[in-house]
Formats: sequence, C-alpha cells, structure tokens
Amino acid sequence: VQLQASGGGLVQAGGSLRLSCAASGGTFRRYLMGWFRQAPAKEREFVAAVWWSVGNTYYADSVRDRFTVSRDNAKNTVYLQMNSLKPEDTAVYYCAAKPVMSGSYSRVEAYDYWGQGTLVTVSS
Repeated sequence: VQLQASGGGLVQAGGSLRLSCAASGGTFRRYLMGWFRQAPAKEREFVAAVWWSVGNTYYADSVRDRFTVSRDNAKNTVYLQMNSLKPEDTAVYYCAAKPVMSGSYSRVEAYDYWGQGTLVTVSS
C-alpha cells in the first residue's frame, strides 16, 4: 500500500485548504483511512478518519464542525477539507491506512501504512 499526501500550504487564519491522499497497491474497501497531524515538539494526533467501504466518518473534537473527511472510490483518493483554519492547526498532516477491525481509529499504533506528510501553516 502506498499513500501520497498533498495539498498543504500557507493560509491565513479563517481560510481553507483541501488535502488529498492518493492510495494505491491495496484493496481499500477493507481499510479505514485516517488523517493525523504533528506539530513541532508535539506528539502525532488523530484528526479524522473515514471507513472506505461504507463512508462512516470520525473526528477529533478539536476539528469537528470545521474539517470534513471524504473519499472518492473511483480515484482511490481520500480528502480532508479544512475550513475556518486556526494557527493551532499548523502541523505536518499525514494520511494513514489500517484494516477496519484492527484497533481504534484514533490510535497511531493501529495504522499500518503512512504517507509522507504535507505541511499546513496557518498564519494569524
């Protein structure tokens, strides 16, 4: 399984960005796709996840109602639409994949495959 994240950049507070994660090399209907982020000197944390086959979504409290995770089955791509961005959203964002039944969707350790990360910087 290969994951390629893209779409990061510099944006002002209150702005929007859409991240993409192109997936290849696997049978993704059996996977949960997650987005995590890691700010400088902080641990990697869960942001959002989507169950590829049925579309169920999960969010961290800090991004609920501002971020939306979705997937496009035809393109094998997962998206993270980020609105109302705040300076505290600044981080490297990673997409990841795990088998649906293996561990909690919010735990870093549950994910088997990771993309390379894309930097999101929100200026105040």
